[in-house]
Amino acid sequence: MNIYSSLQIGDYHTNHCEDHLLIKKINSNKLVCAVMDGCSTAMDSHFASTLVAKFLRKIITEIGYKELYETNNPINLDEQLKEILRSLFREITFLKNHLMLDEKELLTTLIILLYDVPENKGIILSVGDGVVCINGIITEFDRDNKPDYLAYHLNENFDNWYESQNQKIFFDDMNDISIATDGILTFSKIKKVDSEDNINSIEYLMMDQTGSNTDEMLNQKIKKLEHQYGLKPTDDLSIIRLIKDRFSN
Repeated sequence: MNIYSSLQIGDYHTNHCEDHLLIKKINSNKLVCAVMDGCSTAMDSHFASTLVAKFLRKIITEIGYKELYETNNPINLDEQLKEILRSLFREITFLKNHLMLDEKELLTTLIILLYDVPENKGIILSVGDGVVCINGIITEFDRDNKPDYLAYHLNENFDNWYESQNQKIFFDDMNDISIATDGILTFSKIKKVDSEDNINSIEYLMMDQTGSNTDEMLNQKIKKLEHQYGLKPTDDLSIIRLIKDRFSN
């Protein structure tokens, strides 16, 4: 399996990229990918998205060590994702209280993917806006520019909150999957170029496999969109793409 990623500051942003991403293995069999988008109208939005990535890295590392030394019966992917998010809520809540943070300092969306490599199946949960592409089928999560944020729900009953999530996708037989923040929807004609050709930037980044022989595929595609088509994302963009090796079973 080949893994590609890109993190880009939007053309309308000047100080910070408010998106972040994470790619982290639990063990040799399971992989977690996540993209986060901080709320531009909140406080220190780059802090919130980065913080969630750091917490997820810690949680996934701890789960990996735990699984090395415990022989409990394996849990299904949905239950494992639930426990990852439960730990994330716990970590955010602790830090919020410890540092006396305002809710506005913790606003970020989250799209998280948990993938079982040998079983070739997984689960994706989107909390807030974003775009997912599974084997050529694009799903856009759009809350009319009023995205949901994890921090809104820290004081709720976690089990009830998790069961109420409807932006969840189960998949199997993965060949090509992408998750991206909603910055992927904001590619606009920013630069004047000689070519008058048009291109669908979403399909180009999430479906077209040109350049998949290099780890820099997504970065190269984004540069081509800019220099050949004059297109750049006006909002920050974080994107992760997984393409199954055609020679693997």
